[in-house]
Amino acid sequence: MSFCRALLAGFLILWCLSVSVSVSVSDDALLPPCEFPAIYNFGDSNSDTGGISAAFEPIQAPYGEGFFRKPAGRDSDGRLIIDFIAERLKLPYLSAYLNSLGANFRHGANFATGGSTIRKPNETIFEYGISPFFLDMQIKQFDQFKARTKDLYNQVNNESSGRDKLPKQEDFAKALYTFDIGQNDLSVGFRKMNFDQLRAAMPDIVNQLASAVQNIYQQGGRTFWIHNTGPIGCLPVNRFYNLNPAPGYVDQFGCVNDQNTMAVEFNRQLKERVIKLRAELSEAAITYVDVYAAKYGLISRTKNLGYADPLKVCCGYHEKYDHVWCGTKATINKTQVYGGSCKDPSKYVSWDGVHYTQAANLWVADLTHSGTLTDPPIPITHACHRQ
Repeated sequence: MSFCRALLAGFLILWCLSVSVSVSVSDDALLPPCEFPAIYNFGDSNSDTGGISAAFEPIQAPYGEGFFRKPAGRDSDGRLIIDFIAERLKLPYLSAYLNSLGANFRHGANFATGGSTIRKPNETIFEYGISPFFLDMQIKQFDQFKARTKDLYNQVNNESSGRDKLPKQEDFAKALYTFDIGQNDLSVGFRKMNFDQLRAAMPDIVNQLASAVQNIYQQGGRTFWIHNTGPIGCLPVNRFYNLNPAPGYVDQFGCVNDQNTMAVEFNRQLKERVIKLRAELSEAAITYVDVYAAKYGLISRTKNLGYADPLKVCCGYHEKYDHVWCGTKATINKTQVYGGSCKDPSKYVSWDGVHYTQAANLWVADLTHSGTLTDPPIPITHACHRQ
């Protein structure tokens, strides 16, 4: 309990100081805005814009209907944080690398897939939804993408031949490389390990993420925007089958204490590794993004902000121990029940029990993209500048 109170107090201090931090950053006239021509993203469902839908069964309605008016390969009612990054940088939304139809890669590509882990998984997507496209595989896809687009770009002579949908080779060095991955490694750990075993595995998980950054750096990438993992213990799904938790199991907001403790430890190790990467990669500008603080801060202030209980889910039917997942149907007491959407997703933090609503994603994006919750404290529009 004391840990969560301290975290909340720290967040409120950051909130009060956010204006002064933003002003101090924006007032530095020596740092012109970066002109990112492209974004290359690596991650899981928190930033997947259609990869897992292209590879396996497409995500169904009502996903996406709050903004795109149809399913758009995203595990939300609308836009994800990566979409708001694209908007902030005045770039198009990212096409998924695995989507072969209608994709445009001139301004980047998205290698993230729902269910991805940093470490190589030892189970299939049909068991627990873990993607075969783990981080090292995503990096190999990027390697192939970079090499093949160079060949294709040189083969065609004009824009009408499809050249306008291919990245320029010089843009890879100027691009922003974003990472939002690690949550599923913790989820697998909670399922298969005790906390001591999971804690012992964290250095390897973090080092594999660092190796991915090093790989891209060796290929010329210089600007990296790395999200830490969110408060996984606050996901409503953790309470679907534990309606009466024992004393001390959850905090004052209903979040599972031990799971959040593990997330905080993962983030501590990740931040330390990012600091070492800055020393190892002398020309890289690497920003550590505290998504955890943004998400936990939102969850802790929902009443004041006019949101529903953060443990309430917008899409799906979840009554006692009866669960119908978002967009699916099931028979309960001889009656068919559809897991539809709530009337106003903008009042909810959780979309489907695992993923956030567009409104919550926007909240996190606004806080982090301004530089309020980043190390160094610099807005994403200036992230190319090494601090």
